[in-house]
Amino acid sequence: MDVISVSDRSALLALCERLEHAGRVAMDTEFHSENSYVPRLMLLQLAFDDGVALVDPLAIADLSPLARALEHRLVIGHALSSDLRIFYERFGSLPGNVFDTQIAAAFCGFGAAISLADLVQELLHVRLRKSHTVSDWSARPLSPAQIQYLVDDVIHLIPLYERIRALLVERGRLPWAEAECKTLSDPARYRVESDRLYLKVAGNQRLNRRELAILSELAQLRERVARERDVPLRFVAPDDVLIAIASLRPKSVRDLDAVRRISEQTKRTLGKLLIDAVAAGEAWPEDRLPPKPQRGLDNARESLVTLMSVVTSAIAAEQKLPTSLLVPRSSLERVARELPRDHETFNATLGLSDWRTELVGEPLWRLVNGERKIAVHGYLRGEPQLAIDP
Repeated sequence: MDVISVSDRSALLALCERLEHAGRVAMDTEFHSENSYVPRLMLLQLAFDDGVALVDPLAIADLSPLARALEHRLVIGHALSSDLRIFYERFGSLPGNVFDTQIAAAFCGFGAAISLADLVQELLHVRLRKSHTVSDWSARPLSPAQIQYLVDDVIHLIPLYERIRALLVERGRLPWAEAECKTLSDPARYRVESDRLYLKVAGNQRLNRRELAILSELAQLRERVARERDVPLRFVAPDDVLIAIASLRPKSVRDLDAVRRISEQTKRTLGKLLIDAVAAGEAWPEDRLPPKPQRGLDNARESLVTLMSVVTSAIAAEQKLPTSLLVPRSSLERVARELPRDHETFNATLGLSDWRTELVGEPLWRLVNGERKIAVHGYLRGEPQLAIDP
């Protein structure tokens, strides 16, 4: 198998031309995420039917031609979400056609998060060496062992794709897997919703609505600064500092002295911006204030969620699918809170894709409206199975 190194612009453009003539390409990346807002690409591996290319982002300033070339290819990878987030954030580009072998394997009964090594061993009977999983990929030159690791991580993806695709066709689930993989190419998946950032700040449940408005302004400020500096959010201000500022509602930079864990440097560089954010939150009109987080369900509605979860798990077991692939708990909780009274509204409240609605939505609707009941079959034989009886 031919392995080429791509470390200058001319080699990159030659690779892009090669991509134009390739119907499919396998991709993997190595990145460091400890000290940046968006993980920094250290290496990018591409596998074709007849060779492998190792791209060095540290040697090439602009990889956007490669990102654009991948937009019109079938890109095969394993657990691609993190890789594609980097592409979206760094290049504003996403492949339009993606096949994620981890997602697809879930539809073949291999669980929700099987590793590449385990999947390759299971389906291709090849054992991958994982000795360089925690390598420092910023170091140059790469050792022969590192290069072999990089090649191994991408070279099996095309044969794996062919094997999994055949299994999906055999089981009639290829459209399900393709629909799920397609969501990885949706830019909305990677966009930051600025008006919901405060919900990701640990401790927001303790604040009142006015304090949540202030927290929202602070969280948006932190996001902007982290993006501009390309540093992790915690390097700008940790969650507990934002919560403390939102609770204290300081009026001046000097008032920030009451926040125990805020550094002097942060007060110097961001003090005025923090105070401005507090003032902006104080100015929100009452009708715009964020709602308080919903309280937990009462016992009866929690029982309904549990019952629907049991049915979902039974369907997942029967179909040999991960339960997490079918219905998120949040959707079941939404049904329990809103109690939709007709079939159409029930399905809309669950918010499931077409195949999920048929597989799970229909049985759940018949359960909650009393048409079907749960039973345990085979218990006395030592083979208990949950079933929805007519």
